[in-house]
Amino acid sequence: MLSNRNDRALITEKDSMGGRGTLTLDKLLSAPNAPEMLRTFAVATLAPGAAVGYHIHTGESESYYFLSGEGQYNDNGKLVSVSAGDVTFTPDGEGHGIANVGETPLEFIALIIKDAE
Repeated sequence: MLSNRNDRALITEKDSMGGRGTLTLDKLLSAPNAPEMLRTFAVATLAPGAAVGYHIHTGESESYYFLSGEGQYNDNGKLVSVSAGDVTFTPDGEGHGIANVGETPLEFIALIIKDAE
């Protein structure tokens, strides 16, 4: 199964999860081609100064793999600097947020997996 760049969904969100600015999601795999447990597998791009607001995951977990840029990650209230090569994990019942604190776009892979029922 090939996910061609021209066939993928490109989604732009303003003030995502109560944050600020623009978040763009390049959905790498989506229904009907995605496994049932997969909610999101995307390259996410936050413009300079933009942020995804703090939010709690329920019934799912989310991981980020940072590709480029500089960010400040909110890990359940603890602020951590992130950059290319870093990985974060937010399990079910915990929360996070991310802000681009650099002068270039912050790019990362976002992976949300639903918990088994």
